[in-house]
Amino acid sequence: MHPPISRHAHPGAARRPFRLLIVEDEKRLALSLAKGLMAEGYAVDVVHDGLEGLQRAGEGGYDLLVLDIMLPGMNGYRVCGALRAAGHEMPVLMLTAKDGEYDEAEGLDTGADDYLTKPFSYVVLVARVKALLRRRGRTAEPVLRVGSLAVDQGARRVERDGADVVLTAKEFAVLEQLALRAGEVVSKAEILEHVWDFAYEGDVNIIEVYVSALRRKLGAGHIVTVRGAGYRLVADG
Repeated sequence: MHPPISRHAHPGAARRPFRLLIVEDEKRLALSLAKGLMAEGYAVDVVHDGLEGLQRAGEGGYDLLVLDIMLPGMNGYRVCGALRAAGHEMPVLMLTAKDGEYDEAEGLDTGADDYLTKPFSYVVLVARVKALLRRRGRTAEPVLRVGSLAVDQGARRVERDGADVVLTAKEFAVLEQLALRAGEVVSKAEILEHVWDFAYEGDVNIIEVYVSALRRKLGAGHIVTVRGAGYRLVADG
């Protein structure tokens, strides 16, 4: 039995957003990552070259580095190694299209904190980013409260009237997107962009399956369908 969720997100509490640097030469992927992470509340800068990435990261001020391995100018292994040699301790999440224990071991040996192989799910990326930032210990993730619902972004838990609601990873991610914009209409395309794989080319109506599952678990009144526009999370129906 989990203890009750007690942390609150104070809407008036000002804090500096986490600053992230993405070093990725696939421009479409880099911009998609940046857009999604900014929607999560992070401040994000993007560069497409290893040497420029090393220079920007070396200037300091970043809370986390998302670093591709195969880069022009200087590869990610060397960028990470140079940063660690210079005493920079920001968490580093390495991205690569390669797959194999040797590559992962090499990445971690250079001082990377985590390793993600392409193609990857956006849900997994965000979870890894949040875990690395929590591990650094600067702050706790907020709890989003919408009526009787409490969505704990850090622990990835949901309570309704104080009782745990068991959700799959995808169900939680869909609910989180709605909770982040509670009261606003969120389109299927926006949910798909933030929750599904970047390479996903299936039917956008898959969102309906997950919304239906959430309604069964949370109560039908919490998620309102706005015909032709999307969905809105409300306190109670």
